[in-house]
Amino acid sequence: MPFLNIDGLRVYYRLDGGDHQPVLILSHSLGQDHGMWDPQIPDLARHFRLLRYDIRGHGATDSPPQDATIERLGRDVLGMADALGIERFAWCGLSIGGMIGQWLAGSAPERLTHAVLANTSSHFPDPSLMEARRRKVLEAGIPAVCDMVMQRFFTPESLAARPPQVVSAERVLLATDPQGYAACAAAVRDMDTRSLLPRIKIPVLIISGDHDVSTPWEGHGGAIAAGIPQAKVVHLSAAHLSNLERPRSFTAALLEFLLPAPEGDRLEPGLAMRRSIAGAEYVDRAMADAAGFTRDFQEMITRYAWGTVWLRPGLDTRTRRMLTLTVLGALSRWDEFRWHLRLGLERELEPCDLKETLMQLSVYAGVPAANTGFNIASQELKADR
Repeated sequence: MPFLNIDGLRVYYRLDGGDHQPVLILSHSLGQDHGMWDPQIPDLARHFRLLRYDIRGHGATDSPPQDATIERLGRDVLGMADALGIERFAWCGLSIGGMIGQWLAGSAPERLTHAVLANTSSHFPDPSLMEARRRKVLEAGIPAVCDMVMQRFFTPESLAARPPQVVSAERVLLATDPQGYAACAAAVRDMDTRSLLPRIKIPVLIISGDHDVSTPWEGHGGAIAAGIPQAKVVHLSAAHLSNLERPRSFTAALLEFLLPAPEGDRLEPGLAMRRSIAGAEYVDRAMADAAGFTRDFQEMITRYAWGTVWLRPGLDTRTRRMLTLTVLGALSRWDEFRWHLRLGLERELEPCDLKETLMQLSVYAGVPAANTGFNIASQELKADR
């Protein structure tokens, strides 16, 4: 397991994504660990080198006996980044992770490129509430507060349905060291970053849950937005752990905020995407063979199909291939269907993906269409052996 020693503290961390991509650090909620970000990793790792870690007192990171402060937690992050040779990074923190992000953005702005502050606050006017929870955990353990915390983490509908992310969050909460939880609860109790907010000049995105009773918009997310000039805001229909309750919407908000908007002519980016999907030899031949009559058409589909839609970060290439096959099958465009199927098998798609796509096609476009699709797929799978 990867560990770092930061001023005598053993910190667990995990890196995902390519080594040469920009770094995005993900910081979890009180009572969770780095695994809280699992739903976001597949989509984010296509664009970023992702650094997840367990905050002190949580997960596999050491749990010192003394109370923590938000500044101390922020300095842990800077020490971790220094140890890994990371000079600058984007930040995404939820709950206490968002509080750490405020300290970093206000106190070490030269280290951050962007900050996402999700379901968080700059100050709690009544510290006695967190102090009561802290004492209860120390006296009776995490189970004594588990039901109350879970009711804050998720909406009643999610708790009643108990999908995997709810069950997992509950398990992690119950496994959290009581001393570590209490130490970080003290940091939340004493936290006041209001004076730092006007100093934050980097791009900031604030994510708020419409059903978040721990850090509701009024007095919390709204106060941060008022204190940081030009901050962007996204509201999600979720409770406190919005990245788990609305994982796709949360990830989409991150990608839209963190990735640069396309600029200029989309022909060259479209050619690069088209080559990655269809193969460089095929695309270069198609473009070279295009006579004057068809060149405008070739350039149009390269700019807008490949350079715009296929490059949107909201869906991965595998999903777009499956959607394309479904639409082509429904429209009986069998030459194009075979071509895309063959390309998919050479790259992202596996036979199980084809089977599920064709089963979906059979229900919504009819058995005859699926029958033709299965025949073509069978031929291509045999040829592929």
